[in-house]
Amino acid sequence: MASQEPPRAPAQQAEDASPAGTLARIRTALPSLAPSERRVAEAVLADPAQAAELSISALGGRADTSVATVMRFCRAIGIANYPQLRLALAAAAAREHALGGERPAPGTDISATDSLDEIVSKIIYNEVRALEDSGAGLDVEVLGRAVDAVAGARRIDIFGVGASAFVGQDLHQKLHRIGHMAFIWTDRHAALTATALLGPGDVAVAVSHSGETEDTVEPLQAAAERGATTIALTNSPRSTLADSADLVLTTCARETPFRSGATVSRIAQLAVIDCLFVGVAQRSFDATTAALEKTYGAVQRRRRPQSQRRAPAEG
Repeated sequence: MASQEPPRAPAQQAEDASPAGTLARIRTALPSLAPSERRVAEAVLADPAQAAELSISALGGRADTSVATVMRFCRAIGIANYPQLRLALAAAAAREHALGGERPAPGTDISATDSLDEIVSKIIYNEVRALEDSGAGLDVEVLGRAVDAVAGARRIDIFGVGASAFVGQDLHQKLHRIGHMAFIWTDRHAALTATALLGPGDVAVAVSHSGETEDTVEPLQAAAERGATTIALTNSPRSTLADSADLVLTTCARETPFRSGATVSRIAQLAVIDCLFVGVAQRSFDATTAALEKTYGAVQRRRRPQSQRRAPAEG
């Protein structure tokens, strides 16, 4: 039976037609897809090569849904029709084969019987995949606008709680080192107090993997009401946080039940933060280089002199 959910805007524009970009868009869109569309996505991600060989009705049958739902799924990930999806999946499967080696399935969770070697393999694989997919799915035009906003801002206020707070602190520390007036707020009351001082020409950056953390969403919305330019960094481009932001930077890191809040999501966020920061730093290259040298020198003096360091044990 066909799903009755109303059509929605694509998660991302279809111009990112790279093989990695196609699978990245599907993984990123997963949390916001309707249940029937999510089953299609999961069938595709389980075996892109096999899915590329299926007719639209066969894929619908495998996902226990209708042809109409498969078409809605295509539109939800920014692909115009099913033949284009099959071509994209075939290319993605060829890319996976070219990478070579035995790899765990994307998103594979840790099991009670996994050996330590298998745990290491799964964790490293998923973290590398998150970086690859996040890079493929990152909208460089939006990133450029975010760089412009941050580089020219009077002040930058950063919001994040829990694991996302560590990512916000990293951005704050980086911007502060090159002379930008940046603040990090990990408490909702403090964040809301800070937004009262924002206005046009200021920037607010909110970090949330789910995009639904109220302690992060509310301050960003308050900053928008004050006229500040708002930037969201999230794994869910159709989340409340994304809807509340002027500019949305997305990651593509799929957390699993055993590793909810895992390092994989923070690694992807930190990579995007690095892209944003380097873009900002590059705008004033000479001044940035001088500031980094000064701040490095400030802590270099705190290091123990070579003559006082303990010699390595012999044998």
